[in-house]
Amino acid sequence: MKFTVLSSKLFNQLQAVSKVVVPKNSTKILESVLFDLQDSKLTLTASDSETTIRTAVEVENVEGAGKVAFAAKLLIDTLKEFPEQPLTFDIDDQSFGMNITSDNGTYSFVGVNGNEYPEMMIETENTTTFVMPSQMLLDSINKTVFCTADDELRPVMNGIYFDLRENYLALVATDAHRLVRLKHFDITSEQPINFILPKKPAALLRNVLARETDDVTIVRGEKNVCFSFGQTIVQCLQIVGRYPNYDAVIPQNNQNKVTVDRQTIVNACKRAAVFANSSTSLIKLSLSENTIRISSQDIDFSTSADETITCSYEGTPMSIGFKAPFLIEILSAVPSSDVVLELADPARAGLILPAENADGEELLMLLMPMLLND
Repeated sequence: MKFTVLSSKLFNQLQAVSKVVVPKNSTKILESVLFDLQDSKLTLTASDSETTIRTAVEVENVEGAGKVAFAAKLLIDTLKEFPEQPLTFDIDDQSFGMNITSDNGTYSFVGVNGNEYPEMMIETENTTTFVMPSQMLLDSINKTVFCTADDELRPVMNGIYFDLRENYLALVATDAHRLVRLKHFDITSEQPINFILPKKPAALLRNVLARETDDVTIVRGEKNVCFSFGQTIVQCLQIVGRYPNYDAVIPQNNQNKVTVDRQTIVNACKRAAVFANSSTSLIKLSLSENTIRISSQDIDFSTSADETITCSYEGTPMSIGFKAPFLIEILSAVPSSDVVLELADPARAGLILPAENADGEELLMLLMPMLLND
């Protein structure tokens, strides 16, 4: 079989699908990308056995049809060095050898029989479906995935929980120290739909959704969840297990509320973090009328930091400690220019909220405090 395609066009699609490929996979053929040529469409498939991505690219000057798999790394390393130009691919149907002809030369390597590549089995029975805009899904993953855990003992914490109800869709992630809950009120379902999306396919979706404008159709099956948009399909195994009751851990009626410029507090926390103890990364926030005093120290090295910033504070004077990297990461993820901290007491979780939510959504982040010695 034979076809011609622009180098950048094929490279961009290969780069997207190859991110799922695992080097030294126990199933050798899964180190390759499957080429499936039918008419003027070249379908590219890559998988690690748990997550599979399939996309397509239009090609020209087509002769023949068939399936051949080629090593993903070799393809990527070859194509990324080409300037923008048409490339001709000539593949032998018997030996699976491939010649790539460019303006200046020919490059040859050998693939394997594409019929040996595992089939992408899409569930069609006992499924539930909903649709959301691609950029909304991308934004939701960006706002939640950083709070997922890497916990072998509690695998349900290692992904993003999708919880679709009759009045909103909630996406939740937590590692037991911090939690983020993002609600979309424009997406509803009379039939509840919920599943846990693993971290790896979530990261894969971040990459491929960046250039998309189509809506995403999400189909939850008994074992898999499938995301379809444009000419791309991403399918993965769900994480099995019951997700924690996230609403139960969110403290209510927090009487102490701080409103502060987000970038000001982020920068102050970053400066204080430099002087925090390397083993605890503890920084202390002391709240009083219209001021936040941010301090840290490392007794072992006789270093300390103490800075005061202005804010709007409603509540009684109090001090609370947080792990600096967690606090900085959460504050940096808030999309508004001002951020609100709602606190009950130094021993209970603090809520971090945008001063203004985007239309149709509600973002809430939670961070567990650290014990202060003084």
